[in-house]
Amino acid sequence: MEKQRKRHEHLVSAVEEGSIAWEMGIEPGDRLLSINGQEIEDVFDYHYYVNDENLLVLIEKPDGEQWELEIEKEYEEDLGLTFEQGLMDEYRSCRNKCVFCFIDQMPKGMRETLYFKDDDSRLSFLQGNYVTLTNMSDHDIDRITRYHLEPINISFHTTNPELRCKMLHNRFAGEALKKVDRLYEAGITMNGQIVLCKGLNDGQELERTIQDLTAYLPKLQSVSVVPVGLSKYRDGLYPLEPFTREDARKVLDTIHRWQEKVYQEYGYHFIHAGDEWYILAGYEMPEESRYDGYLQLENGVGMIRLLQNEFEEGFQKIRPTDRKMSLSIATGALAYDYLNEFIRRMKEKCPNLDVHLYKIRNEFFGESITVSGLITGQDLIKQLKGQELGDRLLLPCNMLRSGEDVFLDDVTVSELEETLQVKIDIVKSSGQDFIDAVLKERYDE
Repeated sequence: MEKQRKRHEHLVSAVEEGSIAWEMGIEPGDRLLSINGQEIEDVFDYHYYVNDENLLVLIEKPDGEQWELEIEKEYEEDLGLTFEQGLMDEYRSCRNKCVFCFIDQMPKGMRETLYFKDDDSRLSFLQGNYVTLTNMSDHDIDRITRYHLEPINISFHTTNPELRCKMLHNRFAGEALKKVDRLYEAGITMNGQIVLCKGLNDGQELERTIQDLTAYLPKLQSVSVVPVGLSKYRDGLYPLEPFTREDARKVLDTIHRWQEKVYQEYGYHFIHAGDEWYILAGYEMPEESRYDGYLQLENGVGMIRLLQNEFEEGFQKIRPTDRKMSLSIATGALAYDYLNEFIRRMKEKCPNLDVHLYKIRNEFFGESITVSGLITGQDLIKQLKGQELGDRLLLPCNMLRSGEDVFLDDVTVSELEETLQVKIDIVKSSGQDFIDAVLKERYDE
């Protein structure tokens, strides 16, 4: 009993000033014991029970004194509590050993947290993470359907049970797909992803997977298809090959054909290709309407199109100027050509704009990794030291750990500034933010 009691006590780490909890005298260090007589197992329970308009909250103070607080509030109004553990429970690590897992392709000696593989359905609901369902219990399914927690994001990869067991290196991976049926029958909104591996789940297997997944429409509202990322650290791992231009075009032919078929019946496109396929194929990015509201943006689907559209909108507001500006920009190979075109057009209105754009090769993970989010501080130092950098250097925010001024290899922004002897500006991800950062000025209507 004591062990269970500890499991259901949740330590408050912060209280938002002015919130309901703050007004009721709840403080960091207090413990949440129950809401409306229900013990809170984890964040699933908390989000469900805290929505009610009338709450009876049991709090235990550090000295052991217990407060029973009656709270009246608006439906779904938050209490303003942050807990020591974000999930109000231990994080569940992944039980799979996927042939395409990027964490297995990282070198030794990096920060310990970078090697943690999560496969937690609660993170799918809270943060949009994709889960394989192999770590999802029947109890989890029951609570998701009972509380109607959505959307749930699922890593399908294939609907062939035997192939899924092979790709995830888990003999239960095929059986786990049956949980999708329960989510569908309960009316839970889902999104999916397919990491495509050459010679495994492409070709006819991709056709089969898309065909099978259309059975879950419209509750399965979108599925992204992204190419496997291959680092140079693959010794001893499953032999995977990079896709060629011809491969990319075949993948896009399949996706476009299914988009047209689904659109005729449902009015949206359902299956989406990651931006990398279009770049590899040498194709233009699709128009904005093909992305169905950018449901798969976090998977790299539509990021370039959105950036282009945002830039175009911001570009129309730029007032011509002769002001002299000298700066540099560093990015990955994926976005380089697009940023180069943005700069060319900005110079039409700002002829004294002097920009040095640098395409950073990913020597740390391997040059096949082209996204800026996996560029390390040491690669920036190696390739930018001694170069023309102007008065400041612009870097995209996705190069840094979320909420911190630190790169993947623990080099800090201040260390990079000191080494390169240049002021660094971190740029948000929108086209307007890019314009603002380059011109150091906001152009409103």
